[in-house]
Amino acid sequence: MPQLDVASYLPQVVWLAITFAVLYLLMAKLALPRISDVLEERSERRQDNLAKAEELQAEAETAAQAYEKVLADARGAAHERVLKSAEDAKARTEAAIHALDERLAGEVNTAEAAINEARTAALKDATAIAGEAARLAVERLAGIQVEAAAAEAAARTAQEARA
Repeated sequence: MPQLDVASYLPQVVWLAITFAVLYLLMAKLALPRISDVLEERSERRQDNLAKAEELQAEAETAAQAYEKVLADARGAAHERVLKSAEDAKARTEAAIHALDERLAGEVNTAEAAINEARTAALKDATAIAGEAARLAVERLAGIQVEAAAAEAAARTAQEARA
């Protein structure tokens, strides 16, 4: 085997040093700068992506805050509308109740007036009937003729004394 021959060690070491130097120069001048450029480009792209992600995160937070504000405004407006509707309904209900109270009070007053008229008429008729009954009783019991007007006046006087 030629690798193990001691006489060929020196040329092998020389060629090893030359090959190593050439490969080292090729790697240092060509391959490593390209690898360095690729790594630097990846690092820059990663930094750009992180910056864009932060910008998008900030925009998303701003949009979320705007959404929450719009949602809160909408809820507030809806709450105000509900309160206004409730107040309107309450006012309409109170107006209807007031109108009904007035109408019922008018009907009660009308009914009370009719009752008073009926009572007055009944009392007038009762006075006339009582006078007629008294006149007939006096006529039958005592045999005395009493005028209808006098009997009615006596009945009225008795009724007024009782009231």
